[in-house]
Amino acid sequence: MSDDTTNRLKLPLLSAGQAQKELTHNEALTLIDMTVQPVVMAVEVNTPPPAPVAGQCWIVGAAPAGAWSGQANALAGWTAGGWRFVAPPEGCAVWSVADGAAARFLDGGWSTGVIRGARVEIDGTKVIGARLAAIAGPAGGATVDAEARTAIGAILAALREHGLIAA
Repeated sequence: MSDDTTNRLKLPLLSAGQAQKELTHNEALTLIDMTVQPVVMAVEVNTPPPAPVAGQCWIVGAAPAGAWSGQANALAGWTAGGWRFVAPPEGCAVWSVADGAAARFLDGGWSTGVIRGARVEIDGTKVIGARLAAIAGPAGGATVDAEARTAIGAILAALREHGLIAA
């Protein structure tokens, strides 16, 4: 850790004998206010809004302009003192008001509305797990039952469409 900022969020630290420590402390609180349980108005916005309200935040896009120039992918928050920026750490998650979904910073970029996990459980019972191998459609046999084949084909198509089995 440097003597000036924290490692992960680069929050300013107080130093021994520092004059006007309240400025450093208030700056750290402002950045914490932006980054703890963050809510953004929108994700991947390149131009600052014309009339932001103190406390509102955005995720800066890949080609920022104006006051956001040079802050690609950053969390931008409007404060009484102007714009503040926080570079997102890997795995940072925010709630996007515009999308009504979570956005997560992974591998150098933002992904909105994607839920990642190994399985879904309801009341302790696994209801969805990893995708299974492909299942062949009905074919062959001595007696052809067209209605059964149509129903089985529709079930398989739905499972494939939802990504529950491979195509």
